[in-house]
Amino acid sequence: MSVLKEKKVLITGGLGFLGSNLALRLVEMGAQVTLVDNLLPHQGGNLFNIEPIQTKVDVNISDIRNQLSMNHLVKDQEFIFHLAGQVNHIDSMRNPFNDLSINVEGTLSVLEACRHFNPTVKILFSGTRGQYGSTVRLPVSEEHPMHPKGVYALTNLCAENLMRVYHEAHHISSICFRITNTYGPRHQMAHDEYGVVNWFIRKAMDDEVIPVFGDGRILRDYLFIDDCVEAFIQAMFCEKAYGQVFNIGTGVPMNFMDLAEKIKRIANSGKVKFTEFTKERKEVEPGDYYADISKMKAIVGWKPKISLEEGLATTIAYYKQYKKQYWS
Repeated sequence: MSVLKEKKVLITGGLGFLGSNLALRLVEMGAQVTLVDNLLPHQGGNLFNIEPIQTKVDVNISDIRNQLSMNHLVKDQEFIFHLAGQVNHIDSMRNPFNDLSINVEGTLSVLEACRHFNPTVKILFSGTRGQYGSTVRLPVSEEHPMHPKGVYALTNLCAENLMRVYHEAHHISSICFRITNTYGPRHQMAHDEYGVVNWFIRKAMDDEVIPVFGDGRILRDYLFIDDCVEAFIQAMFCEKAYGQVFNIGTGVPMNFMDLAEKIKRIANSGKVKFTEFTKERKEVEPGDYYADISKMKAIVGWKPKISLEEGLATTIAYYKQYKKQYWS
């Protein structure tokens, strides 16, 4: 019997990329899933993402900053995956107050609702590898210095610290992830302001120029969504994980030029060209990054299983089938 059979689970940001893929897996495992999402434009929320399970989940169109709504939604939940947030790096620099409101005030709203109405719930928060900023050593472990370059990364770091404070002061059991570049089905494909792998895929599928910034040698590691989902679930059922922060990635670096060429080959279309950084992108670009995931392996026993080649092929096949749901 599944460990999630009949378990009550709330996912904030549940109609987005991470949330919807997680929801599909949780429903498959027998969980009772509630999704909350405000469907803000350009943030990736898409009702089509949950089309296979739309009759098997409860959907609440609300904002995590709405305290009354969160007070109601957290009641009786056994697990909360807090995935909602403003995730657009460029928008965070254009409109930092909005970023602060959603990522920090919103997280505080979730935590306060738990403190007052469900203090025994267990929470997992999804942060970003951008919290580290420019790297001083590679691969990056959880002890690496934190020097965020953009408002988005800074507000994620603040949200993570709120999780830590509530874990220690109010005994709200929590786990925090710092997630690397994640790609796969159900990601937004309408603009290029976040999600570099999926945007490269769109440009290749449209047989257009795949724009590689700078000299193309910046290193990243790229995580397929199914591996990320398994990390979420395995960590939630590992008692030793609570109170901890984990890097989630592959630990396998690849530069942007090689990534673009691989996507072009698998899609069998597209053209790869260098392009200059825009001023906005240059301001928040941290340089090379790939994760040291040894802590996650040792404590939780998780490691990624899906190769970049397989993940890209799966992603391209999905968008070929459902292109009209994501290109607008």
